[in-house]
Amino acid sequence: MEILSLIIAVIALLIAVAAFMRTGGVLELKRQVQALSSTTDSVRDRTADALNRLEQLVRGKERPKTGEESEPPANADTR
Repeated sequence: MEILSLIIAVIALLIAVAAFMRTGGVLELKRQVQALSSTTDSVRDRTADALNRLEQLVRGKERPKTGEESEPPANADTR
């Protein structure tokens, strides 16, 4: 019975390899991965730009520092 299972598994493996080669094989797979990679890079760049704009909206425009420490508010306890 184990021999029959082994023969069926080997035949299934050969059919799978034949189907893989018929659909384009390794070259087609590499092309698809490369296309997906370029799409991912594009989406990553657009997401980073959107997050930068969102951060600027939330934080507002930062004021340039004058080099001096800002004074504490008048009602702050400075003990």
